[in-house]
Amino acid sequence: MIRAARAEDIDSVVNIYNQAIDAGFQTAFTERFSVAERMEWFQQHLGGRYPLFVYTDDGDVVGWFSISPYRPGREALNSTIEISYFVDNDHQKKGIGSQLMKFGLAAARELGYKTAVAIILDKNAGSVALLKRSGFEQWGYLPGVAMFNGEECSHIYYGTKL
Repeated sequence: MIRAARAEDIDSVVNIYNQAIDAGFQTAFTERFSVAERMEWFQQHLGGRYPLFVYTDDGDVVGWFSISPYRPGREALNSTIEISYFVDNDHQKKGIGSQLMKFGLAAARELGYKTAVAIILDKNAGSVALLKRSGFEQWGYLPGVAMFNGEECSHIYYGTKL
C-alpha cells in the first residue's frame, strides 16, 4: 500500500536511506544520517506541495518517494520538482520502486507540476532502468564529479514532462 508519510515513519525512512548510503553509488552522501539530522527534511515533506509517500508491507515501511523543490528560491523553476526514491534492501526487485514512481508522478501531476527531474549517479543501474521505464530521458551529464573511495562517478540528470 502507498500512502502519505506520517511522523511515525521517520525511523524507517532514515533506515532505508542509510542502507543506500552504505551500499554506495545510490546517493552522493557517504555518511549515515541520524533521525535527528533528517527531522527538518522529513517535516518539510509532511503534507503541502512537497509530499513524501511510503510503501508499506504488512504495516512496515519498505520504500519511499519524495517530491522536493528543484533549485529552491528560483521562482521561474516553481513548476519543476526533483524526485527521490529508495526501497529497503530486502524488498528490492519486487516492483515497489515502479509502483512508487507511478504513484508519485501521478501525485505530482495532481499538484500541478509540469516537469520532474531525478539526479542520480551513473553507477546506479537500477535507478537508470527505472527512470527509463518510467518515461524519463537523460537531460544532462556531469562527468566524474563524485568520488567514492578514490573511484570517480558521474552525475546524470534525467527528466520528463508531466
